[in-house]
Amino acid sequence: MGEQTEQTVRTAYDTVAAAYQRSMPDTRPEDPLDLAMLDSFIASVSGQPVLDAGCGAGRISRYIADRGGRVEGVDLSPEMIAQGRAAHPDLDLSVASITDLPHGDASFGGVLLWYSTIHLAPADLTRALDESTRVLVPGGYLLVAFQSGVGTRDLFQSYSRHGHDVSLERYLRTPDQVAELLVARGLSEQTRLVRRGNAIDQDDQTMLLHRAGTV
Repeated sequence: MGEQTEQTVRTAYDTVAAAYQRSMPDTRPEDPLDLAMLDSFIASVSGQPVLDAGCGAGRISRYIADRGGRVEGVDLSPEMIAQGRAAHPDLDLSVASITDLPHGDASFGGVLLWYSTIHLAPADLTRALDESTRVLVPGGYLLVAFQSGVGTRDLFQSYSRHGHDVSLERYLRTPDQVAELLVARGLSEQTRLVRRGNAIDQDDQTMLLHRAGTV
């Protein structure tokens, strides 16, 4: 398969949106260590606005809002956003690509990329990180979470077992690869968590908390 396009990803998540929301309505799939990283991110941002970039149906936006965070979510999939608005009518969720964010420079104290870069081909990942950095205030925080490793995972069989005929790949990257991309954009590493996979996802899981430079 060639490099995956945003249209492919949008179509896949539009197809599975309702089932996805039913199976993952909240943070129960997260490991306690994952939630600890989210809590650290929320505390670091300290009341500043947060962008949940690639929010899906809003389950992590809900987690942030319930802990006092001022959060806005965007996602590529209109159907995922529709599910999120139905489940969380009080949240600000809208359709947008994380490679072309509809926000001004320095709009957010924190940007969250919670498993939202995993389907991005290299060029799209570059654009997403450029955009995430652009909308961060000086001294703002970026938390990115992803399955880590080398190569790709074809998710066709995983979704077909649940009755969905979708074409979707996951790109694996090492923690150092992603950290180097963030450092190249002027962000300094604050915390790195790498844990082994579990029964839900056998790949290693990485969370990187980086901070933008101050002027």
